[in-house]
Amino acid sequence: MLIISSREFRANQKNYFDKVDSGQEVLVQRGKNKSYRIVPVTEFDTLLSKDNILEPDLELARAIPFEEFKKKALDHIKELRNDRG
Repeated sequence: MLIISSREFRANQKNYFDKVDSGQEVLVQRGKNKSYRIVPVTEFDTLLSKDNILEPDLELARAIPFEEFKKKALDHIKELRNDRG
């Protein structure tokens, strides 16, 4: 693990990013009580995977008007009630 000051990091950012990219662990100390570990961001670090990101135009094309949705929902509820009784 490489431990450097924040001043050293600012002066040589590219060098330290390259070290992290090659697998070396870099710890940046800021003052007496603060330290930061630099790690590359991966797809697993994001909140949404690329598979779950919607294409707006495609999703809009799939949309149905509210009144149609409401009618289908009410019909479905009626079917459920009839199946119970």
